Amino acid sequence: MTTSESGDAVDAGGGESNERELRMAVVLDVLPHGRTDDDRPRYKKSPLAYALGESDFRLVELRLDDDSDVSIGDRVVVEPAGERVDVAEVRDVEYTALSNTALSELEYVVDEILTEHESRFVDFYNDAQPITIRLHQLNLLPGIGKKLRNNILDERKRGPFESFADLEERISGLHNPKDILAERIMSELRDDDLKYKAFVRWDAES
Repeated sequence: MTTSESGDAVDAGGGESNERELRMAVVLDVLPHGRTDDDRPRYKKSPLAYALGESDFRLVELRLDDDSDVSIGDRVVVEPAGERVDVAEVRDVEYTALSNTALSELEYVVDEILTEHESRFVDFYNDAQPITIRLHQLNLLPGIGKKLRNNILDERKRGPFESFADLEERISGLHNPKDILAERIMSELRDDDLKYKAFVRWDAES
């Protein structure tokens, strides 16, 4: 379950909402000497990392333990706090706060998450529902208008989609359904002013 900027709930389908489960993030960049704009002496600065949540696409800054062994591409626990290893603190950050390396890694990591959790994201196409009388969740995806949306809704009544390949085969005009999701997720990460966010969730917890 995610929320729009206005507070409207938007269920992206297949979200991992069990609080007892470990919430993981993929490391985008590691700053062993902290941020470059931190003018404190080096010995006073903790190593930092930027990461992307696997279940919620939450962008976070991690304050790492001084003796941590964390590298780009590693998966780390962000919640619950008691299960963290090498991570002392987690806080939300905006897209514009990411380092250049983190920005360059972001699209690759989004693609990896979509690939590794394919069934979860295929279920977005299976489970998407109307947001308002005039707007459907499927219409949040780039390139999906009324006709293509209705084709998806009609076809899924015949049976759930099993994979991205199944989607592409059964829906005429729907090309690269995984890439369509990736494009939407990147838009939600970049633009804080989007009214509806189907995939990116920001939490106050840290």
